[in-house]
Amino acid sequence: MSLQDTTPSSKEPVIRCNSVYKIFGDNATSMLKKANGVVEAAKFQEAGCIVGVNNASFDIHSGELLIIMGLSGSGKSTLLRCISRLTDATAGEIFIDGEDILKMNNKQLIELRRNKMGMVFQNFALLPHKTVLENIAFPLQVKGMNTNDSIDRAMEMVKLVDLTGREDYYPRQLSGGQQQRVGIARSLAIEPDIWFLDEPFSALDPLIRKEMQDEFLRLQSVLHKTILFVTHDFDEALRLADRIAIMKDGVIEQLDTPANIVLNPATEYVRKFTEDVPREKVLKIESVMDPYTPNETLSDFTVLKSAIIETVAEMILNATLPIAVVDDAGLTVGTISAPKIVHVLFGHNEKNRGENAL
Repeated sequence: MSLQDTTPSSKEPVIRCNSVYKIFGDNATSMLKKANGVVEAAKFQEAGCIVGVNNASFDIHSGELLIIMGLSGSGKSTLLRCISRLTDATAGEIFIDGEDILKMNNKQLIELRRNKMGMVFQNFALLPHKTVLENIAFPLQVKGMNTNDSIDRAMEMVKLVDLTGREDYYPRQLSGGQQQRVGIARSLAIEPDIWFLDEPFSALDPLIRKEMQDEFLRLQSVLHKTILFVTHDFDEALRLADRIAIMKDGVIEQLDTPANIVLNPATEYVRKFTEDVPREKVLKIESVMDPYTPNETLSDFTVLKSAIIETVAEMILNATLPIAVVDDAGLTVGTISAPKIVHVLFGHNEKNRGENAL
């Protein structure tokens, strides 16, 4: 089952994918035509083809952070490479700001990458003989910017990623997290509209990875980039994403908000992904609150709709009356109660135990 994107929007998306396929193999195109769009991975494999992406359709809007995740071999990195056209899709349409990039020639594609796209990969790919500042300035100089202006811009990026004082260091003198910051700064130096990140933190140890996630969230709060981010780490996806696309065997099983994926998994595969997630650590109050009824008797205190359940659970569980949920302006937008919190945190466990007993 594939649950494709149905998010409505009045604005044109920055990225639009329509029925994108990527199939590896000498007879991939002919096989796809015979299949008439219905691709069964096992049959294609028998014919010597490997299905990388299977009928992916979705939009990404300005300022949105969409995370594509799945296990190794699910097709997540292949999909990113198709959208950035590092790999050519076998079939479908991919639009960037309304332009079909599959119809672009090499010159148009180079211009698109130089002016609109930034890319960060698991391999930092820093130039070992260049300093931090020189590494960051390098893509600007490739674009034709003069040395002084490129160095000034690189210094701005050094400050942005908090590497002030290390601008004259060489990559070998930096920690893994610092090297990744240089890679991020270099990709941002060209001021891309779209940012592609493929497993950018997976080579880092857990503590540095958490620091880099914090840094990434800080940067996004300042820059508001349109981001396509690939990871196999579900906790990372839940922490960073506006929406998550979960892939299996090239198919997008579900594309939804983190809260909806945790609360309403669309397939059994997605449910298994979410069953061990500590809900109190990832769900916000607004995801589980009840509608507000005027004149309802409520507790004297309130909770923010953006609060993570874990941070306010004790207060809610100790309250005898429902609590008003407010927005940043202090307006009541819903209510939350102890029974609702208990149901959200523990009700799904009872359901799973019942299903497993059948």
